[in-house]
Amino acid sequence: MRTQSWDAELYDTRHSFVAAYGAELLALLDARPGERVLDAGCGTGEHVAELRDRGVHAVGVDASPEMARRARERFPGVDVSVADLREPAEVPTPAGYDAVFSNAVLHWIPEARRVADALFAALRPGGRFVAELGGAGNIATIDTRARRLRAELSLDEPVSPWYFPTIAGYASVLEGAGFDVTGGWLFDRPTRLDGDDGLRTWIRGFAGHLLTGVGDTDAFLAELEERLRPSLYHDGTWWADYRRLRVTATRPAD
Repeated sequence: MRTQSWDAELYDTRHSFVAAYGAELLALLDARPGERVLDAGCGTGEHVAELRDRGVHAVGVDASPEMARRARERFPGVDVSVADLREPAEVPTPAGYDAVFSNAVLHWIPEARRVADALFAALRPGGRFVAELGGAGNIATIDTRARRLRAELSLDEPVSPWYFPTIAGYASVLEGAGFDVTGGWLFDRPTRLDGDDGLRTWIRGFAGHLLTGVGDTDAFLAELEERLRPSLYHDGTWWADYRRLRVTATRPAD
């Protein structure tokens, strides 16, 4: 198993927008009482708990032990465990799920086909898949300006941990795993980052690879803020140039 380390408390306090934006996805999922639903990449458990409160048999998995522990602390009794979504054997599958739900997680796993295979295997025949992840062009402004600044400082090109597919590209991945793709949407979602330090907090939390090899990170981030301020600082706050890919699919009935 490959686990990931996250500051779960910081995630809750400074990046709560991640879970908040999942509300629209939960509405699209439309889980009914009694259904079995897997939250693939459950974070600190907010959506697992909400589904449970609706009478859904919700199970959450996350690659971060810190996130899973925080979920159990926040919501006692939730069914949350640590698992690698690339490994079917690690995903608990009690008789197959009626649905798999995933919010803001799958762009962190470049091995997209392995994940699709695992999630397909977790579903019962006729089960549905609803997910949202970073799509093609996600945070392009932040990433481009940071890489340009690194180049000017003669720093190595950083290796990206992200996977931001197009609709067609991700549909191909899902279809290759056996899914019938029923919907795909790629859309801009400018996302507010709280606080005067919102941009640098976001970079430290989600884009640490852009700081690899930087000697004085505070000076680097201050310069990056100045370069990004004309395009991403509005109405007294920072905004991340998010672009999201939302997909729905089903596992064909036998």
